[in-house]
Amino acid sequence: MRVRGWWTGAAGAWPTRRSRAFDIALAVTLAVADGLFLWFAEQKFWLPPPVVSVSSVVLGLALIVRRSHPVGLAVFAVVFGTVTGAGAFGTLVILYSLAAYTASRRTVVVIAVAGYVANLVLPGPTAATESFLAQAIFGIAFVGVPVLLGLYMGARKQLLASLQERAARLEREQHLLAERARGEERTRIAREMHDVVANRISVMVVHAGALKAIAVRDPERAAETAAVIGDMGRQALEELRHVVGVLRQGEKALPQEVVTLAHLRELVGQSGAAGLRVDLKVRGEERPMPPAVGRTVYRLVQEALTNVHKHAGAADTRVDLGLLPEAIEVEIANEPPTAGPEHRLPSGGNGLIGLRERVTALGGSFDAGPRGGGYAVRARLPLPAS
Repeated sequence: MRVRGWWTGAAGAWPTRRSRAFDIALAVTLAVADGLFLWFAEQKFWLPPPVVSVSSVVLGLALIVRRSHPVGLAVFAVVFGTVTGAGAFGTLVILYSLAAYTASRRTVVVIAVAGYVANLVLPGPTAATESFLAQAIFGIAFVGVPVLLGLYMGARKQLLASLQERAARLEREQHLLAERARGEERTRIAREMHDVVANRISVMVVHAGALKAIAVRDPERAAETAAVIGDMGRQALEELRHVVGVLRQGEKALPQEVVTLAHLRELVGQSGAAGLRVDLKVRGEERPMPPAVGRTVYRLVQEALTNVHKHAGAADTRVDLGLLPEAIEVEIANEPPTAGPEHRLPSGGNGLIGLRERVTALGGSFDAGPRGGGYAVRARLPLPAS
């Protein structure tokens, strides 16, 4: 890991292969140009022309590290160039690189001012023909233009880097949100399919088993049971059609029918027809429930009764529905089973998980567990403010 300080380049300044090749070509070009320019210049420095030219070549070749060590290169140019008189075009690039690739702007200002002052204190060969004011104005232009341009380009690069980083972060966040949305959608689809298929078919299997047992000795009851199986199959197909509609059209495809006590009594009656002794008790004033709350109450009773069929056989079961002014309370409890179920039905353990998700999505509370040898499912669903 590289450690950055005031003497090193800004973040992202370390050259890539392409930029390194460009810097090498630029350094060689400027070294040759400065060397030839100062060799044939009419106004000479106090050192011999070959020394000044060679010094300019050295200073130009040092541009290879202009991105990785702009501060060190600028300090070297101020000291070495002032003493030897080396550098012309290369000095402009060094000042630009100092401003563009240095992390600290304060460092840029300090070195630029130091170079400007050094140029006034130790003037070049034109000092004899130019006034001090002219040298001061020329020095400001010579130092200020590349520094200001470098500061602008450095700020622009930092802005582009920050925008790219922000875009990458937003893309990652969008990907995570999409993954979460897909996960939630898969969970919702699995919950709906479980409610539609597993619950209905489980009770239908129980009815089919009863039909097989009574088909010979009680044909009339067998016919009634067959009719119940047919009705439940049609209900399952209708609910499955609604689920498919939701997958294609969204939540607006859900039926807006309000669940009433008549629907719950019908649901309890279907379990009773399958041989389950179940009693429905209602507390409070009967009134319409909001669609979302009503559907959740219906699924609670449906799933709980299905679990009784699966695990407790014909155990006595009680459905307690409390219609309170501010909430709906539901409790489905069964007594200890006297015998196991006649037909073993598969169970994936997803039913209660789906019920908890439904209830908590509406801001309610959910609890399920053994009680007194049997099993109880309890939920409280707050009613939305009118």
